[in-house]
Amino acid sequence: VQLQASGGGLVQPGGSLRLSCAASGRTFSRHDTMAWFRQAPGKDREFVAASRIAATSYADSVKGRFTIARDNGKNTAYLQMNALKHEDTAVYYCAGAPRTLITSSMRQSREYDYWGQGTEVTVSS
Repeated sequence: VQLQASGGGLVQPGGSLRLSCAASGRTFSRHDTMAWFRQAPGKDREFVAASRIAATSYADSVKGRFTIARDNGKNTAYLQMNALKHEDTAVYYCAGAPRTLITSSMRQSREYDYWGQGTEVTVSS
């Protein structure tokens, strides 16, 4: 199973980016859980957003600005990021769990079996 993240780049504060995470080797159904995490320089990896059937979860720092979406037909997850801030600068990783995680577990990186290689987002003027 491979997860291929893409869409990162340099953007000005207030701008938008859409990240994509294309899965291959396994079909992730709507019952499976897909997520985005990020790691800023010198910091630990942190939860950003997750999605599975009947539930989405967001970190407080991105709520109202970021939206996670799934296209199960394309086996792809997306992260739409709006109103970007300097503090959103990080390497963004997509992750997949082949099961329906309970809400409290969706934010835990240890619950995810598969990880993409990361795509870098830099927010700078």
